[in-house]
Amino acid sequence: MPGARTDLFAPVCSITTTQRRRFFWAVWSSAPPSRVPFRKPDASDGGASTYEEALAAAELRIDGKVVVIDALWARAWIRVLRGEGPWRSSKEPAPRATRAAGLETNESVWAILGVTRDVTAVELKLAYRKRALETHPDHGGNAEAFQRVVHAYREAALRLKKPRPRRDR
Repeated sequence: MPGARTDLFAPVCSITTTQRRRFFWAVWSSAPPSRVPFRKPDASDGGASTYEEALAAAELRIDGKVVVIDALWARAWIRVLRGEGPWRSSKEPAPRATRAAGLETNESVWAILGVTRDVTAVELKLAYRKRALETHPDHGGNAEAFQRVVHAYREAALRLKKPRPRRDR
């Protein structure tokens, strides 16, 4: 058949959320993405307010349908655009929010929230809100760190409700 397509590659699109709660997309239409060496996308853009809007913009850019693939490819391209390597190396430190969230199992609930044991309920809630914003996945944190903060807050709130033993000595 003249003009028939001989390769079986279908254009692929990777969509991810940004720190500003927008949707960033990247499309590989001439060849699939590759890890090593990292193959940059044929087209990309950010700023869509919904996932569907991002997908429509990607399909409009290449003038055809795309197959949606894992969001890690779009996140890798964002890292390249920032001047970083596409993949975080094992020697590279974790993002600040993850380290600060106290992912070590031996850290106390008070340290995770950044308060002392003599905190008031109001101060505890304020500290929790601050740490939740720092670690929430929608704000650039990670889900595991956020869950640790939520657990620490619940545990600390329960401990504050318990009566403290009197030390009159």
